[in-house]
Amino acid sequence: MTKFGFMMAALVLAGCQSTPPAQVKVQEGVLVGPNGMTLYTFDRDMAGSGKSVCNGPCATNWPPLKAEGPAPGGHYSVVTRDDGSMQLAYKGKPLYYWSKDAKPGDKTGDGVNQVWRTARP
Repeated sequence: MTKFGFMMAALVLAGCQSTPPAQVKVQEGVLVGPNGMTLYTFDRDMAGSGKSVCNGPCATNWPPLKAEGPAPGGHYSVVTRDDGSMQLAYKGKPLYYWSKDAKPGDKTGDGVNQVWRTARP
């Protein structure tokens, strides 16, 4: 492989990495919001559909992680909610908080109704 070919391959591989946007961090193997609270995905959301099916009372219990700015790229994207607000998604699945998590590190929403999952990188 030429020096140029090696550099191009390195750039392509670097582009495959998915760095979380500033508002998402990885802690103890799970995705957390800027407040350190655990993030979740909802099995009823269709990955890649560009929308959330958790609205109204559902969104009261499972507040969406609001997107700040344009779609960050990689595994992260932005979906438009029914109310027109923007929500951050990971691998096409919108991200939510659980209203019953009391402090950073809580993961009490994992497995609720067998449709809520801790978001993992």
